[in-house]
Amino acid sequence: MKPDPAPEPAPDPAAALPTAVVTGATAGIGAAFARLLAAESYRLVLVARDADRLRAVAAELAPAPVTVLPADLATEAGVAAVAERLAADPPELLINNAGISLNRSFLDSDPAAEERLLRLNVHAVMRLTLAVVPGMAARGHGGVVNVSSVAGFTVPRAGSTYSAGKAWVTNFSQSIGYAVRPHGVRVMALCPGLVRTEFHQRAGIDLSRTSDRWWLTPDHVAADGLRSLRRGRIVRVVDWRYRILVALLRVAPGALVRAISRGGAASRQPPRTL
Repeated sequence: MKPDPAPEPAPDPAAALPTAVVTGATAGIGAAFARLLAAESYRLVLVARDADRLRAVAAELAPAPVTVLPADLATEAGVAAVAERLAADPPELLINNAGISLNRSFLDSDPAAEERLLRLNVHAVMRLTLAVVPGMAARGHGGVVNVSSVAGFTVPRAGSTYSAGKAWVTNFSQSIGYAVRPHGVRVMALCPGLVRTEFHQRAGIDLSRTSDRWWLTPDHVAADGLRSLRRGRIVRVVDWRYRILVALLRVAPGALVRAISRGGAASRQPPRTL
């Protein structure tokens, strides 16, 4: 008699779930997106530099299926590794959230610091978006949220290149969003204002004297972002206060913009990454 064939392994139920990739996932807006998407039964791939913190976030999200992918997106090796993963396991959703700021004026800066900011805030956003949108367009569905900032609509700190990078993210997302919309894909720039995260502390930026009414929570920003993406928005400014502010800035005379940016003198602090 022939032996009974070995039973086939049971299919992994997580394999049928849609995949969401979140960069800068260990804190703040990125962690809030991860919590929200885990509650919506996504299979998560979380990206950040710190492997230990990634594993801690994954443990907090259990029993949601989570893969951690430690990578420094400010380096070519890091961004290439994540782009390769995206090609091998195409996601339904990409959240480009990782970013840094520099607490220094351009006059006091150095090429290495500025190039690191641009590689993380601009180049990584472009590379990872490019890694996913052609496949999404071919499949006829998918979405990308590029976390930008209200800072991209003005010059809040004199001599800072952070706002210039965020202006690029917003403009880029608009352009790609219009290009992929006919293919059933959504790309959106999410533009919050001040958010209570460790972002400013890590950059050494003191905003302790800023009024509480201007601060948003990461959970509010993430929920607003997903809801707005699904409604087909291409640029979303979070919170009505900031929408009014952005509308005013778009028509503000140059003298007002200069007055806003005049208080942005930056101290000489080393850059830190989320």
